[in-house]
Amino acid sequence: MANDTLTVRPAGPGDAQDICALLNAVDLVEIGRPETDLGSVEADLNRPDVDLATDSWLAFQGGRLVGYALVWADSGPGLIDGDPYVLPGHDRAALALLSRMEDRARRMASAAGRGARLRVQLNVRPSFGLGLLTGRGYRSVRRYQVMTRPLSPAADLPPAPAGGLVLRDCAADEADRRRAHALVEETFAAHFGHAHRTYEAWLDHIDGRRLDWSLVWIASLPGGGDTAVLVTRDDRTSMGWISHIGVRQEARGRGIGAHLLRHGFAAYAARGRDTLGLGVDTLNETGALALYEAHGMALHYAVDTWELMLHPQG
Repeated sequence: MANDTLTVRPAGPGDAQDICALLNAVDLVEIGRPETDLGSVEADLNRPDVDLATDSWLAFQGGRLVGYALVWADSGPGLIDGDPYVLPGHDRAALALLSRMEDRARRMASAAGRGARLRVQLNVRPSFGLGLLTGRGYRSVRRYQVMTRPLSPAADLPPAPAGGLVLRDCAADEADRRRAHALVEETFAAHFGHAHRTYEAWLDHIDGRRLDWSLVWIASLPGGGDTAVLVTRDDRTSMGWISHIGVRQEARGRGIGAHLLRHGFAAYAARGRDTLGLGVDTLNETGALALYEAHGMALHYAVDTWELMLHPQG
């Protein structure tokens, strides 16, 4: 039947709105409400490390867009990331997208002369069956939680500075933006999944050229220099977002992370936001999950990281 015809083609910049609508339909199934913004889709389609002709796919069932996938390789040698999104009931499209992602990842690995891992992140209750992954050899290696907290201008007031801690934002000074990058690199170096990136590559990764740098802060201590960084963004419709809270190892255990978290609550409450969110590795060894829970953040949804080992020759 014509309505059962499955076709797959590369995505293009002009597909951004349709892709955004698809991702919001998947959001509705997986987390209960749409949370994908057009700007984030456009940023993905314009990644400098992605060739849409070879690294992206749209799946249509009977002419209806039912799936989208993208792969990229900016996370270090031997690691290729991918995002597959498929509407429920379209496992044939999911298999077609996974197969193309894997083939492209193998070609990328072969060009580099090494084996590789394809890594995808999916909601713990994804819109397509997990058996499609396990049956192809994927294994779950990590779980992340997206946590949120309601905000109130009356309750979330700026915290009093402790121990002489001083915060400055990065709005005016390029040197401070580079310092924020250096602090992220240092404080996240041992975290699972962290990839070393140059400053320019980091800007591409975080879509930093349209980031509001007044919402990125560096914390310093008298005699201790710059000791921590808080990276946030306010370009999501659904909530404000904390991308990174990083404290240098020698300054941990002094309440600096908690201070930065409360500072973020106050800053976004003052901006009129009613919710602030972040993502956290549930196995993070710095105690980040407990810190966030102690400050009223609660589970919004969880995401599992799946990996497939790839050999260049298949």
